[in-house]
Amino acid sequence: QVQLVESGGGSVQAGGSLRLSCGASGRTFSTYAMGWFRQAPGKEREFVVGISGSGGRVSYIDSVKGRFTISRDNAKNTVYLQMNSLKPEDTAVYYCAASQTLGSMVVLTSHYEYAYWGQGTQVTISS
Repeated sequence: QVQLVESGGGSVQAGGSLRLSCGASGRTFSTYAMGWFRQAPGKEREFVVGISGSGGRVSYIDSVKGRFTISRDNAKNTVYLQMNSLKPEDTAVYYCAASQTLGSMVVLTSHYEYAYWGQGTQVTISS
């Protein structure tokens, strides 16, 4: 069982930055692919970015490419999401997700593929 705890959400103006963190329990963090999803009011949960267990492979949705950066520190059991040039349409609850994978370069992009989820952290961008 893996427990995930997100932090770092908040409210900023458009053009600002936020850094989300997700800490995970357990001793095999490097065997887990990690992902960030978001859900805006009235919308379905959306994949934002994923990173492989080794950190060597990532996948972003087009709308955040060049603005968001995912990284992980396996020694600290933590994954980060640096969000720059934020837009009002980025407003959502952001969720961290994890799932163990057989390969260290596997990136998961569907919410069906993730076994563990954090409680979510609110990100609000004002115009």
